[in-house]
Amino acid sequence: MTVSLPTGIGASVVGRRSSPHLRLVPQPEGLLQIHTAPFRGSFSTVLSQALRTAGLGSRVLVSQFLKGGVDQGLAASPWLCGRLRWLRPAVPACLAEPAAEHNAEVSAAVRDIWTFSRELLLDATVDLMVLDELGLAVELGYLELAEVLEVLEQRPAQMDVILTGPAIGPELMAMADQVTQLRRGL
Repeated sequence: MTVSLPTGIGASVVGRRSSPHLRLVPQPEGLLQIHTAPFRGSFSTVLSQALRTAGLGSRVLVSQFLKGGVDQGLAASPWLCGRLRWLRPAVPACLAEPAAEHNAEVSAAVRDIWTFSRELLLDATVDLMVLDELGLAVELGYLELAEVLEVLEQRPAQMDVILTGPAIGPELMAMADQVTQLRRGL
């Protein structure tokens, strides 16, 4: 018994050996994850994930907006595993006070880290971006919430972004695909 196809169906592959096949492959979809706690301390778990990711060959950026004391800045940021860049602002100590209590250089140092991170995020230059204490930087007045929300909404679909810290506002929480909340046991 012979089966024939209706005209046009299968005609393009009959008689050709190396024809390209249309293959629908799902594109990787990145997640916006939040790791939060009512205390500072949610960063260590995320840092180990970032190191593993970099060790497996992905490009990773870790930006800590309020951690200082190592006078790092953009020019002196270390690379770990060859693919993880770790940024901290060029300030002499960790920041816990509102931006209005610091001089313009301190606010500019935090802003520099945000500007660099924003550019890499929008250009999809990295595969994973960790933004440590981003919510607290917004709450303390170093960064504008509207700008942060706009940038995160525009991020490339395949990029993973992790926000960490104790102060993640409801607007950022609403954007998250996954929220992990750490708490201390009784």
